[in-house]
Amino acid sequence: MTCISLIKQSHTLLSLKTVHASILRTHLHLNLFLCTNLIAHYASLGSTSHAYTLFSAFSSSSSSSDVFLWNVMIRGFVDNGLYHKAIALYSKMWELGTQPDHFTFPFVLKACGYVCDDRLGVKLHGDVIQCGCASDLFVGNSLICLYGKFGQVETARKVFDKMPDRNVVSWSSMIGAYSQIGCFNHGWFLFAMMLNESIRPNRAAILNVMACVFRENQADEVCGVVAANGLDLDRSVQNAAMQMYARCRRIDVARGFFDRISDKDLVSWASMIEAYVQVDLPLEALELFKEMRVQGILPDLVALLSVIRACSNLASFQQARLIHGHAIRCFFKSHIALETSIVDLYVKCGSLVYARRVFDEMRERNIISWSTMIAGYGMHGHGREAVNLFNQMKALTKPDHIAFLSVLSACSHGGLIAEGWDCFNSMSRDFHVTPRPEHYACMVDLLGRSGRLKEAFEFIERMPVRPDAGVWGSLLGACRIYSNIELAKIAARQLFELDGENPGRYVLMSNIYASSGKQKDADKIRDLMKQRGVRKVAGHTSIEIKNKVYTFVAGDKSHTQTDLIYSELEKVINRIRQEGYKPDLNFALHDVEEEMKEKMLYAHSEKLAIVFGLLKSGPESVIRIKKNLRVCGDCHTASKLISKVTGREIVMRDAHRFHHFKGGACSCGDYW
Repeated sequence: MTCISLIKQSHTLLSLKTVHASILRTHLHLNLFLCTNLIAHYASLGSTSHAYTLFSAFSSSSSSSDVFLWNVMIRGFVDNGLYHKAIALYSKMWELGTQPDHFTFPFVLKACGYVCDDRLGVKLHGDVIQCGCASDLFVGNSLICLYGKFGQVETARKVFDKMPDRNVVSWSSMIGAYSQIGCFNHGWFLFAMMLNESIRPNRAAILNVMACVFRENQADEVCGVVAANGLDLDRSVQNAAMQMYARCRRIDVARGFFDRISDKDLVSWASMIEAYVQVDLPLEALELFKEMRVQGILPDLVALLSVIRACSNLASFQQARLIHGHAIRCFFKSHIALETSIVDLYVKCGSLVYARRVFDEMRERNIISWSTMIAGYGMHGHGREAVNLFNQMKALTKPDHIAFLSVLSACSHGGLIAEGWDCFNSMSRDFHVTPRPEHYACMVDLLGRSGRLKEAFEFIERMPVRPDAGVWGSLLGACRIYSNIELAKIAARQLFELDGENPGRYVLMSNIYASSGKQKDADKIRDLMKQRGVRKVAGHTSIEIKNKVYTFVAGDKSHTQTDLIYSELEKVINRIRQEGYKPDLNFALHDVEEEMKEKMLYAHSEKLAIVFGLLKSGPESVIRIKKNLRVCGDCHTASKLISKVTGREIVMRDAHRFHHFKGGACSCGDYW
C-alpha cells in the first residue's frame, strides 16, 4: 500500500518517475496492480507515452488478457484527447483475444463520438450487445450521448426506452440529444416526465432543458425547479438562464440575472452580450462589451463572435474597426472562424476594401471564408469579381451548396445571365451538388430581373422539386419591375399560401396593382392583410455619427434638430429637381392627395438620414446608412442625384443588398 500511496502523491512527472525507479529496483514492477496504477497516473499527468511504454511491456506478458489493464490505457488515451489511439487500442484488444467489459465501452464510445464516425458507432453498439453489456446503466448512457452527437435521436430514444434502469444522466443525455437537433418540444416533455418520476435534475439536465425553452411560462417553471433544487446560485445555470429568457423575448429578466451575479466571469459577460444580440439590440450588446473591457476582462472567441454579430447588425463601420482592433490584440494567432467573421463584418458595414484586405491576409481559408467573400461582392453589385473569385476557389477546393448560392446570388444582382447559367449547370454536372430551392430562386431572380419573365416561369414549372416561397418571391419581385400583373397574380396566390404571415408579399402585390392603376385590386390586398392579421413592418433608416446611432422613420420630427434637418432637406430637394428629379408617386400612399404624396415622399426615412449625414459629417467622408426594408424606388433615384449635386459618396445597406451612390450613379446599375 506504501507504493500505491507514493504513486498517488506524485503530482509531477519527475516525482512519479522517481517512484517508478524505486519500484523497478525492488522488482515490484511485475505486480499487475502496481503497474496499472502507474499507467493510470502517468496518463493523468499527461504523459501517455510513458504510460503506453509501460502498458506495452506488461501487455506482451502473461497479463495481456487482463481487461482492467487495457481499460486503464484506453481511458488514458481518451482523457488526453487521443481518441484515434484509444479506438486503435480497442481494436487491438479484440485482435489479441481480450473481450471488453462494461467499463471499456463508455471510454470507447466517448472516443467514437469525438471522431464523429457513425459507422464505427453502429459497430460498437453491436459489440456492446455481443458482450452482454447492453443493460449496463453507464454503457446505455454513453450510447445515448453517442447517438445524440450523431443526430440520430430516434436510435438514442430506443436505447433510452430499453434501459432497465435510468439515472439523471440518462434523462439529461436524452434531453440534450433532443435539443441538439432542434426537437425542443420533445426535450421539454421528457423533462416533465423526469420530474414526474421524481428524478432530481442535476446541472446538466437543467442546462439541456433550458436550451429547449422558448416560452416565458416554461422558463418560469424551469427557474422554479432550479430554486427548489438549490441550483439558483450556480453560475452556469445563471448564464444559461440569460439566453433562455432572451429567446423568450424577456431581455429585462435576462439582464436581471446578469446584474445579480456578484462575481461575473467571462461566460457571464459573453452570455449577456449574446442575449442582446438574440433580441436584436446591437447597441446594448456593444455597450456591455465596452463595460466588460473597462472591467479588465479579455474577451474570448465566443464573446468576440457575438460582438461581431452585433456590429454586423448595426452596420457600423467605425465600430467594425474597433472590434477588429480588439480581435488583433486578443488573438495573436490566426483563427479562421474569427477572420471569416471579420470579413463578413466589413462586408455588412459597406467596406469591400477592408473585407478583401482581411481575406487576402488569411493564412488559411475554408469553404465558408471563400463563400463569405464571394457573397460580399454580390451584395455590393460586383458580380464579375464574385465570379472570378469563385473560379479561383474552384481551383483550390470543391464548392458546396453555400458557395454556389453565393455566386448565383452575385450573378443575379449583377445581371450576369450567361455566367449564372454556367454556374447552375455545373453544380450537378461537375461537382455532384444537387440544386436546392434557394438555387432555383436565384435563377428565377436572375431571369426575372433581366426581363425574361416567361422564361423564369417556365423554369419554375420544370423544377424537379416543389417551388418554395423564395422561388415565387423572386418571380413576384421581377413582376413588380416589369409590371406583369398576370404572372404576379400567379406568384402571389402561391405566396399567400406558402408565406401568408410575411407582410412584404401583400405590400408588393398591392403596389403592383396600384402602380398599374388598379387601385380597387390594391385595396383588396390591403383588406386581405387586415383579415389575416398581417401587419406591415414599419420602415426605418439609421445612421451613425461620431459613434452614436440615429434612427429615422418616415415623416420623423422627433429629432432635436428637426427644423434644421427639414430646412436642409428642402434645399437638397430643390437642387436635385434642377437635375431632373421628379418624385415617383407610385412609392407614396395611394389614398391621399397628389400634393400630400410628394411631401410624404420627401420625408422618407432614407432621405432624412442622408440629409442628417450631410449636416453632421465632414465634406470628404462617406455617408453610410442602413434601411431595415428594401429601399424604395423614389429614394433610390433621389440618392443618386444627391450624390451628384453634393459630391458625396453614399453607401446604403437595405434588406437585400448594398447600394453605392457616387457621382449620380449606383453600383447596382439600377438593377435591384
